[in-house]
Amino acid sequence: MAERATEARHPHSAGLHAQPAAMALGQLLDAQIAAISQVRGAFGSIAEAAEAGAAALARGGKMGYAGAGSSGLMALADCLELAGTFGIPPVQTPILFAGGTAALLHMTGGVEDDPALAEADFVAAGFNAGDVVLCLSASGTTPYTLVIADLARKAGVVVAGFANVPDSPLLAVSDIRVCIETGPEVVNGSTRMGAATAQKAALNMLSVLVGIRLGHVHDGYMVNVVADNAKLTGRAARIVSDLSGQGIEAARAALARTGGAVKPAVLIAAGETPEAATATLAASGGHLGPALARLKR
Repeated sequence: MAERATEARHPHSAGLHAQPAAMALGQLLDAQIAAISQVRGAFGSIAEAAEAGAAALARGGKMGYAGAGSSGLMALADCLELAGTFGIPPVQTPILFAGGTAALLHMTGGVEDDPALAEADFVAAGFNAGDVVLCLSASGTTPYTLVIADLARKAGVVVAGFANVPDSPLLAVSDIRVCIETGPEVVNGSTRMGAATAQKAALNMLSVLVGIRLGHVHDGYMVNVVADNAKLTGRAARIVSDLSGQGIEAARAALARTGGAVKPAVLIAAGETPEAATATLAASGGHLGPALARLKR
């Protein structure tokens, strides 16, 4: 495994065990910062993957995630946030994680080497041609992820491969290649650190760009948020108030008329009827910007 950059020796690895706590923590943090800085060089491919994912979701298709181990956990974390942050139905964002829910309580390495498991997970996800799957592997060699990528391409699913090693097998079979070259880890081979940190940052940005393209982010607000707890209910009311220019009570009243849906509530608080708000949003493809501009004319 020495030929993999993610398995090479980091210059700060030697003597790590004997360092004072503050020095060890400083070197670990510096390595994380260096790793995450490499994401900037992948902006073009991250944007391409986001545009593909948003297009698939907009037409009712899927943008799935696939991975094993630390990369799988980064994929899972991003995937689980999409419903609450952007109101995207989970059925449209399947997660293929090696070992399934059992592996979340006790992670074992063997599941990432099982092609039959990958095949079963791919079938269960229900992808169709034109869908997108984000496949993550730090080394770019994880068998589970490679099988998913291969099956996806054969099914006409767009594969966006995320790897931390250039010229790796995953990138070679991907339609969109997101290479974040993070190099060796301070704890030799522990890609849950620099490589995973960089992957999570990339996914954070990708999913926000997807939300923007779908019209679920306006002026930095989550306008398609699912308000299912007290915190989010209060946030929804503040969003409606700020974007409509009306008071918080008018915002709450508008939300009550929409069952908590923020976008139409903004328009209702600004003076439209519920029926007109629905029609205006339909005409703008669910984007608040042109809907508000039309209302102000």
